[in-house]
Amino acid sequence: MSKEKSLLLRVQSAEGTKRIELTPSTSTCQLFETIHNAFDLNSFAFALYREKNKQNEICSSKTKTLGTLGLRHGDMIYLVPVNGAVLFSNNTPSGEPIDDPLPSTSSVSSNARPSTSTSRSSTSIKEDIVDLQLMKLDGKIQRKRDEKLCRHNANSRCVHCSPLEPYDETYLREQNIKHLSFHAFLRKMTSGVDRGKFLALEDISCRIRNGCKDHPPWPKGICSKCQPNAITLNMQAYRHVDNVAFENTNLVERFLNYWRVTGHQRIGFLYGSYEIHADVPLGIRANVVAIYEPPQESSRDSVRLLTDEKEEVVDQIAESLGLRRVGWIFTDLLPEDIQKGTVRHTRNIESHFLSAQECIMAGYYQNMYPNSCRYASKGTFGSKFVTVCVTGDAKNQVHMEGYQVSNQCMALVRDNCLIPTKDCPELGYVRESTDKQYVPDVYYKEKDSYGNEVSRLARPLPVEYLLVDVPASTPVTPQYTFNSDPTKQPFPVENRLVEGHIQDFNALSTYLSQFAFNEFYTAISDFHLILYISTMEMLPMQEFMGPLLEALKNKDKDAAVEWSKSEHWATLEQLIAASSPPPSRPGSVASGSVTSSAGTSSGPKWTCPFCTFLNNAENPNCEMCNLPRSSGSH
Repeated sequence: MSKEKSLLLRVQSAEGTKRIELTPSTSTCQLFETIHNAFDLNSFAFALYREKNKQNEICSSKTKTLGTLGLRHGDMIYLVPVNGAVLFSNNTPSGEPIDDPLPSTSSVSSNARPSTSTSRSSTSIKEDIVDLQLMKLDGKIQRKRDEKLCRHNANSRCVHCSPLEPYDETYLREQNIKHLSFHAFLRKMTSGVDRGKFLALEDISCRIRNGCKDHPPWPKGICSKCQPNAITLNMQAYRHVDNVAFENTNLVERFLNYWRVTGHQRIGFLYGSYEIHADVPLGIRANVVAIYEPPQESSRDSVRLLTDEKEEVVDQIAESLGLRRVGWIFTDLLPEDIQKGTVRHTRNIESHFLSAQECIMAGYYQNMYPNSCRYASKGTFGSKFVTVCVTGDAKNQVHMEGYQVSNQCMALVRDNCLIPTKDCPELGYVRESTDKQYVPDVYYKEKDSYGNEVSRLARPLPVEYLLVDVPASTPVTPQYTFNSDPTKQPFPVENRLVEGHIQDFNALSTYLSQFAFNEFYTAISDFHLILYISTMEMLPMQEFMGPLLEALKNKDKDAAVEWSKSEHWATLEQLIAASSPPPSRPGSVASGSVTSSAGTSSGPKWTCPFCTFLNNAENPNCEMCNLPRSSGSH
C-alpha cells in the first residue's frame, strides 16, 4: 500500500504566516488543533477561511477531511480571531470574562477590549527618557544637620545627618509613602557587593514551556521541566508610577461633563508624558494633558468599547505632539442628591476599590504597554500604564482614585488565567486546568482567627492582592498645554452622540467664529479640534498637519500662523465660509483670506457653490453667474 501523500498548507494570521504539514485524510478538527499548536495560541476562539475576505469558512468537524474540502498542496488558509479575542502568546492575551461577569455597580463591560497591538522589546532596549534621567541621579535623600544630636562641625557628616538611601524604610514610613518607586527598588536590588551584576528581572509565566520532547503534549503529559511553578501572590512593594497629575481641573471637568449631561458612565484614554516626581525618592509621575474618548456605548451601569478605526491616527498625532498614551480613566458615579450635587460612596474597604473585571482590564492595558527595562531578561518588565477611577468619596464628593495592578496580576491576565466572579466584584477567580489549558496553582496568604498566616487557593481571590495605589491629583498651579480660554466655548469632544456635543462642520464653523483672524494659535491649540481636522472625510488634512503639529509641540506661534497661510487651511476656510457663515462672525482665524477682520463693513464673504466666485456678504446673488445665494448649500 502506497504511503499517503503529504499536504503542505500555509496559514496566514496577524502574527505572520506559518506552514503546516498534514494529509488529505486529516479531519478539519485536527486542522484546528494543529494550527492552535503551531501558533501557540491561548484558546480556540478563532475561525479559518479559504479566502482573505472571510469567505468559504472551514468548520471544525471530525468527519470532514481536507481532501473533501478540495484543499491542495500549497493552499493558503486565513486565521481570524473571533469577537476580538486575543490569541497569541507573544501578544497580550486578556483574561477571558465569564458570560455575565459584572454586577450593576461596575462601570466597565466585559466587552471593553482595545485593539492596539502590543509593543515588542528588542535586543537594543530603548528605555523611556525619564528612566534614563533617573539612572543618572544619585537618589540619596539629603538630611540637614541635627542641632541636638550632631556633635561635629558644619563640613562633617554623622549617622544622624548622612544622606539616606532612596529605599530607606524609616523615611518612607515617616513620609507615608506606601510603595517604593521602581528606580528605588532597582537601587536596592543593585546595592549589594556585586552591584547588581547578576540582576535579571523575570516575569512569571503561567504557561507550559514549549519544546519538551520527554512526553506527549498536554493534556496527555507534563513534566517538571515544562510545568510552570505554583504562584504565591504577594503585595507588590514597588510601583512603576508614583503619581498621576492632570495638569488642570478643566481636563477632568470636561470629561465628567458627559456624565452630567447623560447620567451614563464614560471611558477615556489619558495622553501625556512621564516625568520625574520629586515628592518620592526617584519617583515617576504621569503628567496628563489630554483625554481622548474612544467610540463606546454606555449606560448608567456599564460601558462597552467599540472598534476605533481612528485609534492609530490618534496615536500618531499624539506622538507628533510629543505625547503618548499613559493610562485610562473611567467613571463610576451614581447621584445621591441632585440638588446638592453629591454622589454615592460605593467603593471603600467594605466593598471594593477596583472590581475584578476592572483589574483584568488594567492588566490587559499594562500588558499592552510594557515598560522597557535594561535589567529585564526579555527587555521589558512591568508597565507605567495607569488606571484612574472617578467615583464618590466618603464625603459623597466626586474624586479620583489612581491604581496599577501588580506584575503578578499582569502575568495572570496575559496567560488567560484570571476571570471575574458573577456576584462579587471584589473577588476574582483563577481558572482550573482543562484539556485545552494547564493552569498552575495560585495561592494568597492571609491570617486565620488565631493570627497565623495560612495559604489559600485563589478560587476565589480577593483583588486587593493585585492592586497598587497610585495617587491622582491636579496641581495647585494649573498648566495648559492646550487652549483653555474660559471666555470661549470649547470644541466638542469626539464620539459624543449627544445633541450639542457632536463634532461636525457646523461645530467647526461655530467654534472658529469665536476667534479673530490674529488668534489662530489660540484657536487651533485644542487637542479634540486637531483630531477632527486631521480625520475629516470631506477634506483629508492629515498629510499636511506635520508642520502645524511641530509648531504646537514647540509652542511656536509664528510657525503656526505661517501654516495658517497655506493653501490647505485656506481651502478649509473657504469651505467653512460656503457652508454656513455665522452672521456676526468677527473674523477668520487665518490670515483674512476668506473673511475680513473685525470692524470692516464688508463682513464675511460667501463662495458661490456653482461658479466658486467669492462674493461680498451683502450680495444676495452671485456677481459672476447671478444665481441666488440660497440656491445651494453654503
